[in-house]
Amino acid sequence: MEAAARVIARRGVRGLRVEELAAEAGVSTALIYYHFKDRAGILRRTLEFINDRAAGYTTERAPEAPALSPRQELEQALLLELQDDEEVRENSTAWGELRASAIFEPQLREDLARATLIWVQEIAELLGRMRPLATAAGLTVAAERLTALVEGLSMRWLGGVLPLEHARALVRDAVEAELERLGRR
Repeated sequence: MEAAARVIARRGVRGLRVEELAAEAGVSTALIYYHFKDRAGILRRTLEFINDRAAGYTTERAPEAPALSPRQELEQALLLELQDDEEVRENSTAWGELRASAIFEPQLREDLARATLIWVQEIAELLGRMRPLATAAGLTVAAERLTALVEGLSMRWLGGVLPLEHARALVRDAVEAELERLGRR
């Protein structure tokens, strides 16, 4: 799965060749097809892998680390998607490639929608811990805005259009704005 994420990040979904993936993973193409059946299976499993890996670096904390406030947890969950780390860059690039490819490959849409929904729900839950009187619909809409912002800023950052620290500052400002908006209702 790491090899698939690397190849997709490097070549894009349209540039994904099973032969290159097999060489990157150090296995035969037959083994790739045995485990994943077809190209759609490779893409589906790669998306799952990318989501699991992102969950690891956005939520895992050292046992001895002090507890975070709900606000810190929320900011961490969003800001750790924007860090100058090879794994994060690879993950974000591959995610962007998979999302863009869903325009041309409808079989990806359902899996991407499910993954996005889970992320939105996680962010909405964190927002709800800070704004327990907000409506579920309001929390969901705020979470949709925040996650969409992070995705867009990530693509701009990875594309060299936006400095990383500015992207992170924009996320912090957006968190503040969403919490303020939720507090008014």
